[in-house]
Amino acid sequence: MATFVLIHGGGGSAWDWHLVVPELTSLGHEVVVPELPIDDRSAGFAQFCDTVVGVIGDRRDLVVVGHSYGAFTAPLIADKLPVRLIVLLTPMIPEPGEKPGDWWDNTGYQGVEGLSEEQQFYNGVPAEIVAQAAAHGRDQVSAEGSEPWPLGTWPDVPTRVLIARDDRFFPADFLRRVAADRLGVTPDEIVGGHAVALSHPKQLADRLIAYLPG
Repeated sequence: MATFVLIHGGGGSAWDWHLVVPELTSLGHEVVVPELPIDDRSAGFAQFCDTVVGVIGDRRDLVVVGHSYGAFTAPLIADKLPVRLIVLLTPMIPEPGEKPGDWWDNTGYQGVEGLSEEQQFYNGVPAEIVAQAAAHGRDQVSAEGSEPWPLGTWPDVPTRVLIARDDRFFPADFLRRVAADRLGVTPDEIVGGHAVALSHPKQLADRLIAYLPG
């Protein structure tokens, strides 16, 4: 059985994964869900990495999943611990030395016109879950946005990119191009929008488990 390390995205929290966790644990897998110190103005990539490593403790057989902005942190764990697999979910895929604040222009991100934040992030999510989301969001004021991403190369770890077909924030065509340009891979696809962990938790858990070697 694996240990799944689920890393939330920008402005998020461990709550973002609360529907996926029981799907994984019910099948005997262990799950850790760190809270990145995004509300600490002094915290940068080093603190993000240390937070995740600290929560992992002595667990091994690690599958590290980074959602959206969490893709900047997920590969850093493989530089510190033996990681079995990296999964990037609807991700902001970084390049060596890239500042997160520069990612948008560097990738040619165009944004989405005429949609509210709820429409961009939570399409397909049940209304009762969307109603809870605001209470679990956090202001991201941490320092890593202006720090160069610290890895010189991508970790020598199997990496899968999983995008959501109905993602309105990072449209599928955009992420296909970014994944090809930055990692030379064709991403896998799942039904759902940007918050697929809230809209389709069982399907997401099934996909994560399917990535494990037989």
